[in-house]
Amino acid sequence: MNFKTYIFDLELKHTFGLSRGAHDIQRTFIVELGQNGLKGLGEATENPYYNITVEQMEAQMQKLAPILSNYSLESPELFWEFLHPFLKDMPFLHCAIDIAANDLFGKIINQPLYQFWDYKAENLPKTNFTIAIDTLEIMKEKVLEQPWPLYKIKLGTDHDIEIIQELRKITDSPFRIDANTGWTPEQTVKNAPILKDLGVEFIEQPLKADDWEGMKYVYKNSVLPIIADESCEFPEDIAKCKGHFHGVNVKLVKCGGLTPARKMILEAKKLGLKTMVGCMTESSIGISAVGQLLPLLDYVDMDGALLLKHDIATGIEITDDGMGHLSDLPGTGAALKKESII
Repeated sequence: MNFKTYIFDLELKHTFGLSRGAHDIQRTFIVELGQNGLKGLGEATENPYYNITVEQMEAQMQKLAPILSNYSLESPELFWEFLHPFLKDMPFLHCAIDIAANDLFGKIINQPLYQFWDYKAENLPKTNFTIAIDTLEIMKEKVLEQPWPLYKIKLGTDHDIEIIQELRKITDSPFRIDANTGWTPEQTVKNAPILKDLGVEFIEQPLKADDWEGMKYVYKNSVLPIIADESCEFPEDIAKCKGHFHGVNVKLVKCGGLTPARKMILEAKKLGLKTMVGCMTESSIGISAVGQLLPLLDYVDMDGALLLKHDIATGIEITDDGMGHLSDLPGTGAALKKESII
């Protein structure tokens, strides 16, 4: 197996603000795996919250070169297990490699991944469109600029309720709230009935990731469903979320790719938890990988490529009704645009 790597600075259409900071550029790391003339693509974005840089991923990828050169891909799952000892502390890079391996495997068998997994492309969830934290006027402008059937609103300010009240005046679309660990248990329980009356579906990760006692209190007292994000990174976190959250948001980069994400989603379903997959402002390479999981999900946040000024890749089509349309292309269906790699 051979490989190439690419680093891109993805320029965002608008400043992306969270409760813990804001940025205008999203750096991303692309892995291309090749075997017998076929190629697969994977992606993982840089993330300051998790202390992940593209330079770290590039350095580790080069260290893997000798073992990759002698490996022949037969199963993405076996490949994931083979690499885990080398990447157990680098799930973001493992994600990029795993997506690329799954994409390559799809090319080898000449099938889209979701079809190979026997997932039926029926009753798929719509993706939300994210409105990041900014001034109220700019947040309103973003909603008006991008009419959408479903919005995720980033919160964690001193005037969160006011933001939702004002945004509700300009759209009837349902809202999802992502507080990004910015609230207290008392705030969450107090805000929930107000937000429910304002057309909010659920609240995502209101508390700090390790505040399990606080989440137990919120779980028992909130009138809105609570979805785990930062509290649910790895497969072993799914069981812990039972009794603390109503659902889980699985991120491919945090758990290490499609291979562990599928296991996490299936386990969550067995435990009666709602299932969601989110994104980290990836290009269409990462978003097309998320798309392969759509038939398993109750909710999805796969708007990352829609937030970019220029997408470096082609892949899953997301239409203005919020639907992701799965293609018949093998693997994930993603490809780098020629102009991106010149």
